[in-house]
Amino acid sequence: MTIDNGAIISMIRRIKPDGSKARKKPQLPRQAKLSQKPTEVRYMTRTVRLMIGTAALLLGAGATMAETIVIGHFGDPTPMNVARAEAKFEAATDWDIEWRTFASGTDVIAAMASGDVAISELGSSPLAIAASQGVDLKMFMMSYAIGQSESLIVRNGAGIASLEDLTGKRVAVPVGSTAHFSLVGALDHAGISESDVTIMNMPPDQIAAAWEQSAIDAAFIWQPVQSQLMEKGSRLLGADKTAEWGFPTFNAWVVNSDFASTNAEALAAFAKTMDDANQAYLSQRSAWTADSGEVQAVAKMTGAAPDQVPAILEGYTFIPLSEQLSGPWLRDAAATMKATAEFLKAAGRIDNTIEDYSAFVDDGIAKSAAR
Repeated sequence: MTIDNGAIISMIRRIKPDGSKARKKPQLPRQAKLSQKPTEVRYMTRTVRLMIGTAALLLGAGATMAETIVIGHFGDPTPMNVARAEAKFEAATDWDIEWRTFASGTDVIAAMASGDVAISELGSSPLAIAASQGVDLKMFMMSYAIGQSESLIVRNGAGIASLEDLTGKRVAVPVGSTAHFSLVGALDHAGISESDVTIMNMPPDQIAAAWEQSAIDAAFIWQPVQSQLMEKGSRLLGADKTAEWGFPTFNAWVVNSDFASTNAEALAAFAKTMDDANQAYLSQRSAWTADSGEVQAVAKMTGAAPDQVPAILEGYTFIPLSEQLSGPWLRDAAATMKATAEFLKAAGRIDNTIEDYSAFVDDGIAKSAAR
């Protein structure tokens, strides 16, 4: 909240003792002014002093008020939601956080390009697209490696038992997402042209609605919509399989570069809080049952059914921050972006790539958080 000192003083000057705004009056002769009753003058003086005192309190509160930061995410039922429920991110960063849910990576890219969002979760393929387009962002840690949390679900009775059976079928996916990248990779692996499949661009909620109406035959989608589709369908394959075929996907945390340069300490605290939340799950995942406090918190924050959350969590691969720095995740992120972008260009999804993607990776925040 920004408080304009001048605006407050101006407001005070325009307020009458009864609280209403004063209208401008013609200037009275000096003698008429002197005829004003002394008790009224004293009353007005006390009122104005009270207003000035109140304004000073507001100004002081405004000076210490936490900065509001918009953070984007996909609403996945992950361990970070326990920390969200307990306001641990706010406590660690001293930010007033507005958590904003996005339906796809393309929406995140647009929001970050406009400057509306400073920090967000973003999938590896839209990250490669954004970097290729020169969007001002940097990956500073992983959210999770995508396994069966994103899968190709086929509708019961659609006659799809293999990838080859997708020919002529209607397959829904949020275009430009990691799920889309995995779908294109699966088709490429099976030798199926995209033109042989009707690929329908839909956000998750529309996929769920279309599924209920039997308007689509299959969908490559993430949780919790995936679990809804499984009630009338089955998993043909997951992103863990397409990763084995050379199309790895993950969700990352990205930040605007200017914001990162002026908020390094708070970002390290954000990353550590995220890592602590993941470690809490990894250290006692068997205790995260449907009736546990942790799962109940995740369900409340995301809308996922508590009895489905434990199985959904198994579909994610959470990488400790120390391993992200030493393993092939942050260390090789630029190379992964380049390989992803080149595939997307070859598939006709983007027009150009760049030679070096290292400018879109910042491991300094994770190093500070891991100390």
